[in-house]
Amino acid sequence: MPFLDKIQRWANERPDNTAVVVAGRRLSWADLRDSATGAVPASAGVTVLAETNSIDFPVRFAAAVAGGRQCAVLDPAWPTALHEEIVQRLEESAQPFPVSGDDPLADGPPDSTFLIGLTSGTTSVPKAFTRSRKSWQRSFEASIEFFGLRPDDVTLAPGPLVSSLNLYALAECLYAGSEFQTLESFDVGDVHAAITHDGVTRLVLVPTMLRLLSERGLTGCVDASGVKTIICAGSKLDARTLEAARRWAPNATIFEYYGASELSFVSGAGLAAGEPLDAGGTGIGHPFPGVEVRILDDDGSELTAGEAGNICVRSGMVSNGYLWGDDGQALRSFDGWFTVGDQGYLADGELHILGRRSDMILTSGKNVYPHEVELALASIPGVAAAVAAGMADDLRGQRVVAGVVPSHGGITATQLKAGLESILPRDKRPHQYFALSELPTTDRGKVSRNMLLEWIGSRDQRVRHLER
Repeated sequence: MPFLDKIQRWANERPDNTAVVVAGRRLSWADLRDSATGAVPASAGVTVLAETNSIDFPVRFAAAVAGGRQCAVLDPAWPTALHEEIVQRLEESAQPFPVSGDDPLADGPPDSTFLIGLTSGTTSVPKAFTRSRKSWQRSFEASIEFFGLRPDDVTLAPGPLVSSLNLYALAECLYAGSEFQTLESFDVGDVHAAITHDGVTRLVLVPTMLRLLSERGLTGCVDASGVKTIICAGSKLDARTLEAARRWAPNATIFEYYGASELSFVSGAGLAAGEPLDAGGTGIGHPFPGVEVRILDDDGSELTAGEAGNICVRSGMVSNGYLWGDDGQALRSFDGWFTVGDQGYLADGELHILGRRSDMILTSGKNVYPHEVELALASIPGVAAAVAAGMADDLRGQRVVAGVVPSHGGITATQLKAGLESILPRDKRPHQYFALSELPTTDRGKVSRNMLLEWIGSRDQRVRHLER
């Protein structure tokens, strides 16, 4: 029971109320129910949905999961050859329930698979994992409680619906009977217009989007006082983004959380309006409702408080596992405790994130997590944002390099080194610093450390080596 029974309920109780708005085009609850019902007969047992944002997307998604149907959501920007490869693998691997053109717009069995998720990737075939209807229902109940989503909220998620963050936000709103809005593509002016004119009370987005919206909103005097909730995912918020968001949306509780597509929600924290800013640390709050967290070593033994290891989760929201791509490491289980390899530790019940094991930099025999370096750099005055990565080094194995976007004017390597002296151990400090004209980000707004290394290697015009 992910959300189709809820669509039926809201369509019966308040048929003319707005359910979804995409780039100004509106669907009422009755429109959504009737359009999705009409699309069910043409929906196969497994539907591949690879579309840009449009008013048709929620209709097709709802129809694609009716009964025992399954939906695989693909990024339309992926190459054609990759799409074809995924479709072929789905035909070989997926095992849908039998479907009929006469099926109603209704949810299938709770334990059955309804969503086939794919990890993002353009150079190789992404891993495919599956989620049951029951796991998403439990996720909805946990996130609605944690974030305080109400039926009278208006949620705007301005990113692509094929992204798991925005797809979940859409489905969560359908479950809660709350209006959902998005755009055809992310545009700062269009987001500001929606906030000003459409009564948006809730934003779901990544940190890079929040920084742009907040800083330009302050410059352009865009009133965001009606925004009550801001939910950020993808990376921890830096001090500058937090400060700008607080000034631009002074009445908003700002949430950041940790989770993974295979695990769902793990932990999170909300900074209420008026509370002192707390930026720069690695803490990411306490476990979500219904979630237990432990830190285990590679043998599955529990570590003591403060010791770093695998962040492991036990909850009813965890995915079923992989259709393909399981190398035995991507999603591991220690007697029912699941991990995707993210590293962290617990202190006073709060989860601290160090980063992905795959991102770890091994330099001169020491383990360095880029996340720690980035948070430290972002706390230095004059730094708007930072990204760190490990570059191949004949002597050290890897050396830590960092790129920073100056907040104003220029900044020197000497200033950065001095700023890190008291907050980052010497063996974790970068060996080289670069000034960036912008952060290296993917088309989904996520910071890419590999892209930083590519820019440095190709001497891209967006990167400049910082001398003393």
